[in-house]
Amino acid sequence: MDKEQRCVSLSVHPSRGLMDEKFIVLVQKVLPGFQLTIHASYHCEDGNSWEAFAHYTADASGTVNVSQDTSVGGTYCGVEAMGLLWSLRPVPGSKPGLRLRKKNVQTPMEVTISVYQGHQTEGFVDQVPLASVLVERWYMAPGVRRIPVTEDGLTATLFLPAGPGPFPGILDLWGGGGQLVEYRAALLASHGFASLVLDYLTSKITMETGKMVDNQYFETAYRVLQQHPQILGSRIAMLGLSLGTSITFRMAVYSQVIKLRCVVCIGGSHVQPIDGSVKEILTFVSLNGSKVRFSEKNEMIWRDLLLPITTDPSFKVDMGRFQCPLMLVVGEDDQSWAAYDSAMDMKEMMERAGNSHLLTILSYPKTGHLIEPPYTPHFRASIFRKVGTREKFMVLWGGQTVEHSRAQEDAWKKILVFLRENLYGGTNPGATLLSHL
Repeated sequence: MDKEQRCVSLSVHPSRGLMDEKFIVLVQKVLPGFQLTIHASYHCEDGNSWEAFAHYTADASGTVNVSQDTSVGGTYCGVEAMGLLWSLRPVPGSKPGLRLRKKNVQTPMEVTISVYQGHQTEGFVDQVPLASVLVERWYMAPGVRRIPVTEDGLTATLFLPAGPGPFPGILDLWGGGGQLVEYRAALLASHGFASLVLDYLTSKITMETGKMVDNQYFETAYRVLQQHPQILGSRIAMLGLSLGTSITFRMAVYSQVIKLRCVVCIGGSHVQPIDGSVKEILTFVSLNGSKVRFSEKNEMIWRDLLLPITTDPSFKVDMGRFQCPLMLVVGEDDQSWAAYDSAMDMKEMMERAGNSHLLTILSYPKTGHLIEPPYTPHFRASIFRKVGTREKFMVLWGGQTVEHSRAQEDAWKKILVFLRENLYGGTNPGATLLSHL
């Protein structure tokens, strides 16, 4: 095989692209029937290493095309064009509970894709690959601008698309882990939406005073978007994940300041004290602490905290007052929030009120809580740090890797279409849709 090893050709196209852009991995110039392993490795910013790999057999022309050919083993099986990204996992020997999240969106995710002889499952660092290619995956497209925002006490980052604008705006809220999580907002800006990601749990003002932010904090963030000279102030959306959905529902219905063109909520619930603050929402949830369960691996399961869905109107956002298109993205195996039960209750509330024409539900079987941009690795469970005490828990998020990964790809495409229609398009009132993969 010496001669064969010297002439193996490996190409990845495009080798530089956005995180949600598919690539084609092509191995050529091997013998027909040659067994090989294609391996992806990533060394992330926190020092941990990740890998994915798949086993292939070359066709009669001595070629393997990952987009068309079947993996017969490895971290994924079957025809999976992007399996080398979505099936990334910590290398053997890593500490448990890791979660891969890009922190510095101004640098690419650099993934090394390599080809090895035979069907290998371990020991890749001790072997010399037949060929390797470095691949760059970006959250920020060329020309996207990252602007830290500290005015009016905010802890936020604004991402502006390339060009002069004006652009529609999105206020991006993450969940209960706090911090500025920028990669989704950066990717949204890469698709033409000015996106402001807001830290509302561990903001500078909270860290300095010890006091949690009030509802005015979110209205201030909205005004920053509304008054920006490159943003269309009448075309602003909110996007919330997990705890961020609670804030989003509340602001969309009850705020006298925030007037939204549309809303996207991922893995969340409308159940909360309707006249409460962020602190009171967290207190309300924690009152049901006795409902926390544990998996056979001692992972925390939070989904029962809001079950059964209350019938008390003082503890549910009045969805009948929703006045703009709303997309709910739900994992049916969400073990963190009662997202599916909440979505069904919201659907009933809106049907009774006569505004269900505004509602779109994307509901995915065998899909967990953390529905992220496509090709982000699936984490059925990971370490979660509690805001304030920084206490660590192993939390079960749910989902099965293949189904969850397909749901992420499908949901992201539909979210982008929904945002384009409602932020760039006319006065589309939305449409009811129940989607199952």
